[in-house]
Amino acid sequence: MVNSERPTVEVRDLHTDELPAAIRLLARGFRDEPLQVASLGPDPERRHQRLLVLFGAMFEVMKRQTPLVAVEGGTIVGVTGVAPPGTCQPTVAQLLKYVPALVPMGLPSLVHTARLNRSWGQVDPKEHHSHLGPLAVDADMRGRGIGSQILGHYCRQLDDASLMGYLETDSEDKVRLYERFGFEVVREQQVIGVRNWFMVRQS
Repeated sequence: MVNSERPTVEVRDLHTDELPAAIRLLARGFRDEPLQVASLGPDPERRHQRLLVLFGAMFEVMKRQTPLVAVEGGTIVGVTGVAPPGTCQPTVAQLLKYVPALVPMGLPSLVHTARLNRSWGQVDPKEHHSHLGPLAVDADMRGRGIGSQILGHYCRQLDDASLMGYLETDSEDKVRLYERFGFEVVREQQVIGVRNWFMVRQS
């Protein structure tokens, strides 16, 4: 059942001109996550710069993403990617564009990122589904239920479309958050040395 909390922000589709701000927020939000430390190296500033490249390339190449944002006072304070059915795994043509865009990250980070994406892709459900993520809320805005409001909005979209939702996470705290919205863990495994949870929300 979808959690309903008193709204504190507006949750809506991302506007095209807001994409650079959304990418910066995602880079800040994911900089210190276990998978990013494992794949992008120990230096926080270097990870941040590489994530700017990574998320920028992702949204440039995967143009069918339909991101959601949480906005307060005209400022984006939370964002998530949403890949509609049939779009979460890149086509060959998209990969040919995606890989060169990631070259500025450096070869070791590029190799680790490729291993991560390949491992995730092998677990991706064969069933018709919407793929959630990446999801981040700015650090100084956490604890206000903003992530819950984004998830509530997303889950209502799933219900309206009678659609399965799917995600992966490397955070046990986030597992508990997603479970509140009806997601269930269907698999756990180590990915580049980091524990990952794979979760499904049935339609």
